[in-house]
Amino acid sequence: MKRSTFLKAMIATATLAAMPVCAVAQDTIKIGEINHYKRMAAFAGPYKQGIELAIDEVNAAGGVLGKPLEFIFRDDQGEPGEAIKIAEELMTREGAVMLTGTILSNVGLAISSFAGEKGYVYLASEPLADSLVWGAGNKYTFRLRASTYMQAAMLAEAAANTDAKTFATIAPNYAYGKDAVAAFKENLLRLKPDVEFVAEQWPGVFKIDAGAEVQALERAKPDAIYNVTFGPDLAKLVRQGTDRGLFEGRQVFGLLSGEPEYIDPLGDEAPEGWIVTGYPWYDLQDGPGGDFVAAYQARWDDYPRVGSLVGYMTVQSIAAALTKAGSTESDAIQAAFEDLQVATPLGGITFRSIDNQSTAGAYVGTTALRDGKGVMVDWAYKDGADYLPSDEEVSKLRPAD
Repeated sequence: MKRSTFLKAMIATATLAAMPVCAVAQDTIKIGEINHYKRMAAFAGPYKQGIELAIDEVNAAGGVLGKPLEFIFRDDQGEPGEAIKIAEELMTREGAVMLTGTILSNVGLAISSFAGEKGYVYLASEPLADSLVWGAGNKYTFRLRASTYMQAAMLAEAAANTDAKTFATIAPNYAYGKDAVAAFKENLLRLKPDVEFVAEQWPGVFKIDAGAEVQALERAKPDAIYNVTFGPDLAKLVRQGTDRGLFEGRQVFGLLSGEPEYIDPLGDEAPEGWIVTGYPWYDLQDGPGGDFVAAYQARWDDYPRVGSLVGYMTVQSIAAALTKAGSTESDAIQAAFEDLQVATPLGGITFRSIDNQSTAGAYVGTTALRDGKGVMVDWAYKDGADYLPSDEEVSKLRPAD
């Protein structure tokens, strides 16, 4: 009898071990988070802290569907192939119910394609390339942040209200940069048909030869410059452009240039008078935005960056989708994300069913120096819903699911 009981127990254990991870009851609901934690630490570090703050809040309130929410963090080194490998492992071995994350658009597009093929829900928290929800969109991929098109349209609106007639552009030579220039041109020409684009510069991402780029822009003699560089490329451009007088007497429009991740490292070298998108956390004291800033500072003894905000909203969005779905099955989560409404530090946002893009907006303002640091002044929050193409236009841009 003892031998028989022992053999039955061994068989049961072996059977359980052979079952897929997702088939075994879990104590937590796991989310697979893939990002470039080493390669882009300035953004990914605060992003992770925003996630952890929101997880603490969600779990303190009882979790989701009666279970704690858990994020499994993995570093893809900024490589699309590595990201896909990790995504497969998270979903098939680690028991994740969906995927999220990535900053670089080429990595986000790779995971999106993989998710669409496999039927896994992917919340693209940060990648901004327009094709993510339009040209290469699929029913399982949703995007949280305001897209390249949306933010470029906000800056084009500001540019149309200036006297500038000729524009030069500089952007990193990959999907995000190309989309950003195309969207700015499209929106500005619609608002102000007589403008002319006299030069384009396309440095490799994080490989800018700033001196040569500044010389090329100066030779074009534009009235205004549209800048899409970020990170170390932005810092090099600002320093070389300032030293050579490129920005004197010219209006500059900077996509992402007002974000703390990118303007803070410049210190007192930060440019003044640029019209930019960014995050003026230092002026947010009231309402949901102020509450988030206060909670983040209390939790981390540090100020939030845009990454912090995106990470926090990522958890809010996932928790809301899982609650609405009432399930952790992929198809239920996918259906729940369509037209999902989420209360965030930016106010209420909606994930549109027509293209899976959220209506999260962005702050637009003018750069200035305050206490030896670059900040945004005269800023305003722009609702993302006001800067998206019409449903008719979107239907032409997005393939049928």
